[in-house]
Amino acid sequence: MPDVQYGNRTIKYSIYEKTGLKSHYISVAQDEGVVLKGSRLSLEASNQLILKKARWIIEKLELVQAQQVDEIVTGSRMQYLGRKYYVQLVIDDTRSDILIRFTASKFQVNLPASLHSQRALKAAFQRFFQQKAKEKITPRVRKWSKLTGLDFEALKFRQLEKRWGSCTPSNNIIINTDAIKLPFTLIDYLIVHELAHTKVKNHSQAFWAEVSKHIPNWRELDSQLYGMKL
Repeated sequence: MPDVQYGNRTIKYSIYEKTGLKSHYISVAQDEGVVLKGSRLSLEASNQLILKKARWIIEKLELVQAQQVDEIVTGSRMQYLGRKYYVQLVIDDTRSDILIRFTASKFQVNLPASLHSQRALKAAFQRFFQQKAKEKITPRVRKWSKLTGLDFEALKFRQLEKRWGSCTPSNNIIINTDAIKLPFTLIDYLIVHELAHTKVKNHSQAFWAEVSKHIPNWRELDSQLYGMKL
C-alpha cells in the first residue's frame, strides 16, 4: 500500500484503477480507508494527488472515525454538523429522563443514575439527532426547493441503514437522521441530490446535468459523501 508524508502524519492509501473516468477522485471510508480512483498513474503522480488533498483527507479520516461511537462517557466525542464535540455526563437524580443540551462547544447530558447505561444514552442521542435533523435540515430543504424550482410532496426523517437519503416515486423526500452529523456543505448536496430525483428518477446523464445546474462541484461532494459510509 503506497503512502505519503504530510507533516507528522503518514497517509496510507490504495488505488482503484477505473477507466473511463475523466478525473481522479479520492474517497475516505471507515472500512476502505483512503482510495484514489481513476485511470492508471505513475506512483509519483498518485502521491502528488494525495498530497494536494492531504488536509481534506486528514479531516475526513477523523470524521469517519468519529462516526463509530463505542461508548458514550464523559470525555468521548460526538459527531455533529461535521465536527466532533466533547461529551459531559452529569448525574442528576432529580431527573426522571435524559436531557441533552448542546452548548456550541460540548454536549452536556444530565441523567439519573438509573438511566446511566449505554442503551439509554444511545437512544437519547438518537432522539436528539432526530429532533435536530428536523429542526435544521427542514428549512434548508425548503430553501433549496425554492432556489431550484424542484418541488416535493413531503419531507420525512428516518434512521436508514445504507443510504443518506431517498426520493420515492411520489416525490416524498426521506433524509437519514444521521445526516445531521455531516457538515452543511454535504447536507446541502444531499438535499439537492434528492430534489433532483423528483425530476429524474435514475442516475442518468440527465440527472447529473440537473444536479450540476445547482451544485457545480457535485463530483467532489459526491465523492466526499460516498466516503462517509454509514
